[in-house]
Amino acid sequence: MSDPSRRPRKPAKPYRRPQKDPVRILAFEALRAVDERDAYANLVLPPLLRKAREKEGFDGRDAALATELVYGTLRRQGTYDAIVADCVDRPLREVDPPVLDVLSLGAHQLLGTRIPPHAAVSATVELARVVLGDGRAKFVNAVLRKIARHDLDGWLERVAPPYDEDPEDHLAVVHSHPRWVVSSLWDSLGGGRAGVEELLAADNERPEVTLVARPGRATAGELLESLGEEAAAPGRWSPYAVRLTEGGEPGAVEAVREGRAGVQDEGSQLVALALANAPLEGPDRAWLDGCAGPGGKAALLAGLAAERGAVLLASEKQPHRAGLVARALEGNPGPYQVIAADGTRPPWRPGSFDRVLMDVPCTGLGALRRRPEARWRRRPEDLDGFAPLQRALLGTALDSVRIGGVVGYVTCSPHLAETRAVVDDVLKQRAGEAELLDARPLLPGVPELGEGPDVQLWPHLHGTDAMYLALFRRLA
Repeated sequence: MSDPSRRPRKPAKPYRRPQKDPVRILAFEALRAVDERDAYANLVLPPLLRKAREKEGFDGRDAALATELVYGTLRRQGTYDAIVADCVDRPLREVDPPVLDVLSLGAHQLLGTRIPPHAAVSATVELARVVLGDGRAKFVNAVLRKIARHDLDGWLERVAPPYDEDPEDHLAVVHSHPRWVVSSLWDSLGGGRAGVEELLAADNERPEVTLVARPGRATAGELLESLGEEAAAPGRWSPYAVRLTEGGEPGAVEAVREGRAGVQDEGSQLVALALANAPLEGPDRAWLDGCAGPGGKAALLAGLAAERGAVLLASEKQPHRAGLVARALEGNPGPYQVIAADGTRPPWRPGSFDRVLMDVPCTGLGALRRRPEARWRRRPEDLDGFAPLQRALLGTALDSVRIGGVVGYVTCSPHLAETRAVVDDVLKQRAGEAELLDARPLLPGVPELGEGPDVQLWPHLHGTDAMYLALFRRLA
């Protein structure tokens, strides 16, 4: 009888080096930058992609996949956190953030893309081996195999509370928004379940890239001709807008490289155009953009002002952002000036301008399509921080415009505390000094603008960011 202890042992499997996947490593690096440095994906990703094109030979498909992995993971982070939490044996806060990023990337590939499940798991585990080590890669493998047991609808049935029991929490999990944001958007939008679901779903869609032809430097027709009808289409509402229907890299467009055109959401174009076209009695010579950074609206206004023989002063508090404004206005056909100044303590004299735009700092809840990570960073208490500044800047705008002149108060947030509450408070403080104008006729052709006189744009209704506009005329 043979001695079992002396039987030959099976040879150990040779160690296999993890396979580096440049696309997924790049996506992981972008997510870590967003988490660790509070960076924004739309600022982090382009330089990473440029570097990858140079060093890794990225092609268009690689860049498209990396972009989808980053933005898709960020948009669905709340949903994926709920799913991962159901698959681990510890509170989610006890999972190391880099591990959670890898798990979220894997969850998105499994539940939000057409990548085959086996490939999604395998590629993510290999990523974990590279960036986390073999030990934590085993944990990632075990969790992803649990996630792969159900599709997204199946998981939502498991982890989202029933709508009838808790509507806001149900929508928060299903549509991946913090509960307080769901509640705030619902209050601002009004109406029933269908409307808010459409809005939340629109926040999770990848927005089209929209260009603006800067007046006096380019026309929408020229951009369309240069891009071709297969790659571009006219804007829906703005005569200066061109949509890149096939995606593409805006920096590759010659007019953008030369500064004759820029990237600008159509909602931003519309609010600037409304101010520029508001009826005005008397002179129309001096315009002010009081919060001009990074320069998109200022460049559009400067071109329009030049066509009428007017001059734009673009003011921005932060010097580095004032530099971005100067770059955007470079080449404008008419005179303009860019300064770095605090809009609450302006260096100009009261009543100096005929038209004033004040696009105030805000929570940015209207641009969650473009900055999905903002929904996870903002807190309800942030509103208290912005409120005094927003009221002060609107007060400055009314002081800065002449009697009979026009002020546009703009936010990229639909939150009522940043829109109508500010407008109502300032009107009460300035009783008899200013009146609201009906802004709706100044957005011709745009449907569903509400009862007025102010205007709230919506992603699901207008295909724009959720820009808010209130127009004032100074009376005394």
